[in-house]
Amino acid sequence: MAKRDTVFFLSLFLFFFHGANTIIISYMPVYFQHSGMSESKIGAILAIGPLAAILAQPFWGYLSDKFGTIKKVLLVTLVGVAVVSVFLLTNSNYVFILISAAIFYVFMSPTGALGDSLAVKTAASVNKNFGSIRTWGSIGFAVSTLIVGQFFSFFGISTILIPFMFMIVIAFLTAMRVSDVKTRNKPVTVFDAMRIGENSKFLLFLGTILFLTIPHRANDSFVGLYLTELGGNESQIGLAWFVAVASEAIIFATSHYWFRRFNEIVFIMIAGVIYAVRWFGLAYIGGPVAVILLQIFHGVTFGVFYVAAFQYVTKLVPEHLQATGHLLFISVFFGLSGILGSLFGGLIFERSSGATLYAVMGCLTLVGCVALLFYRIVEKRKTKTDESYA
Repeated sequence: MAKRDTVFFLSLFLFFFHGANTIIISYMPVYFQHSGMSESKIGAILAIGPLAAILAQPFWGYLSDKFGTIKKVLLVTLVGVAVVSVFLLTNSNYVFILISAAIFYVFMSPTGALGDSLAVKTAASVNKNFGSIRTWGSIGFAVSTLIVGQFFSFFGISTILIPFMFMIVIAFLTAMRVSDVKTRNKPVTVFDAMRIGENSKFLLFLGTILFLTIPHRANDSFVGLYLTELGGNESQIGLAWFVAVASEAIIFATSHYWFRRFNEIVFIMIAGVIYAVRWFGLAYIGGPVAVILLQIFHGVTFGVFYVAAFQYVTKLVPEHLQATGHLLFISVFFGLSGILGSLFGGLIFERSSGATLYAVMGCLTLVGCVALLFYRIVEKRKTKTDESYA
C-alpha cells in the first residue's frame, strides 16, 4: 500500500474511533444519570472499567510486541468493544452494568493506545510528525460532540448505543485497510516485558504525572454532570467538548512547529501550570457559558501534555518493547487515574459540589507541577553525571 494511503486510512480510523470515544467520555455519565443513578454510583462504574484496563493493557501490549503486529491486536479489541457495548448500554441492572463496564474497558482502553502506537511508528516510517496524524482523532472527537449532542437533543440520550455502534463499525472497517507496522526487532518474552518494571526512571515518571492525570480524568468523568448542575443541557455538553477538542486538534496539527523547542518535561510542566489555571477557573467562574469558554484551555493542557509525554515514554523504553511501554503509560493516564478520579471525584461531587471538586483538582495539579520540577532537576543532574563518566 502507498504511504499516502497508509496515512489516509489510519487517519480515518483515528477519526471514527475517537468519535465513538466521545460518546463514552462525554455522554455515558449523563446517560446513567438520566437512568436515575447517583453520582457515586456513576463514579463507581467509571472507575471499575479503568481498573480492568490496568490489568488488561500490559497483556495487549505484550501480545503486540510478542507477535510483531499492532493491527491484528487492534482488530480484536474493536470486535470486543462492539460486542460488549450492547450489554453495557442497554441494561438497567446495576451489578450487570458494573461487570459489563469492566469487560468493555478491557477492550476499549487499549484500542486508543494501540492506535497511537501505530501512528507513532507510521509517522516515523513515512517521515511525518506524530501530531499531524493524531490530530485526526481530535477532529473526530470534536465533530462527534456536536453531531451527537444534536442527535441526543432530538432523539434522547437513551439512544446512545446507535451513534456509538455506527462509529465503531466504521472504525473497524477503516482499521482493516490500515497497513500494519512490524514491531519486533528481536524475540520478546514475558520476562522481557516484565523488565520494564525495573526501569526506575520510567516508573518515577509515571508516578509523578499522576498528580496531573487524576484531575484530568476526573474532569472527563464529571464535566458533563457539572454543566448539568449549572443548568446546561446535552447540546451545551456537546458544544463544550467541541470547543475543547477543537483546540486540542489545533495543538496536535501544529506540533511539528513547537514540539522540538524544549525538552518534553518542560512542555509537560507548562501544561501542568495551565491545567491548574483551568481547574481553578472552572471552580470559581460559574455558569454553562463560562465552562464552555474555559474548555479552550483543553488544547494547551491535554494536547501539549499528551504529545510530550507519549514521545518521552518512547525514549524511555527499548524499541522492541515500545507497545508495552505505551500501554503502561495509557494504563496510568486513562486507567489508574480514571479509577481515582472517578471514585473520589464522585464522592466529592455528591457530598459537596462540582465547584469544590474542581478546586481540589487545581490544588492537586499544583502539587504535580512541583513534583515535575524536582523530576526535571534530578533528570538533568543524572544526565550530567552520565556524560562525565562517558
